[in-house]
Amino acid sequence: MATLPRPLEGRVALVTGAATGIGRATALALAAAGARVAVAHHRQDDLACKVTGHIVDAGGLALAFDADVTRTSEVEDMVQAAESALGPLDIAVHCAGVIQERAFLETTDEDWDFVVGVDLKGVFTCCRAVLSRMAPRGRGSVINVASELGFLGRAQYAPYCAAKAGVIGLTRSLAREFAPAIRVNGIAPGPIDTPMLSLDNMSPDVLEMERAIPAARVGRPEEVAAAAVFLASDAASFFYGQILGPNGGAFMGG
Repeated sequence: MATLPRPLEGRVALVTGAATGIGRATALALAAAGARVAVAHHRQDDLACKVTGHIVDAGGLALAFDADVTRTSEVEDMVQAAESALGPLDIAVHCAGVIQERAFLETTDEDWDFVVGVDLKGVFTCCRAVLSRMAPRGRGSVINVASELGFLGRAQYAPYCAAKAGVIGLTRSLAREFAPAIRVNGIAPGPIDTPMLSLDNMSPDVLEMERAIPAARVGRPEEVAAAAVFLASDAASFFYGQILGPNGGAFMGG
């Protein structure tokens, strides 16, 4: 029986937000492609251990690491621990994120700081930590997860849209700064079936809007993870500063 190709064999990957949703699917997909995976999460030990358990049961290697991506010291410690345990990082996929629906004039400083802190500052702190290690080695692939709303905007989601637009800009800036040795790219998913896409975070009207796209359905986390595996692989060797859009046609541009 022919074996499936493993384009990331022998490489080490870090995935933030890896306990659930897109991060979880990405960690599993990178491991299936051959990578050793650092499953980064924040206070989700049980869920993260289930992810590492799936990977180990499938014959891979993965370890869980807890860190608040908004805290530089925790991120630095997490990246150091991941490299000590698994080896030098070749790949980093930053999926950690939060969302909040609130009218702009009701948005507090605390709301802004929370959403932008996780969704944008968290990408900044993680990029700085991994790039400071990748740059001296002269290799690596960094993938930042944004959103189609970073292009489109949406009423009552100002902090989230601003943060995701910032991730897109940050990604393109870093792509220019660290090329050609390190490839920095992004993914801007559309509506994806994750815990974020729920009545806890969105009103019924918004959830209905999420489904009213050309694909006529929400996407699966695995469909975003496939884009991450591609960008991490040598097949994407000519991709720099690109924002891939597995979004079901929600946004056709870029």
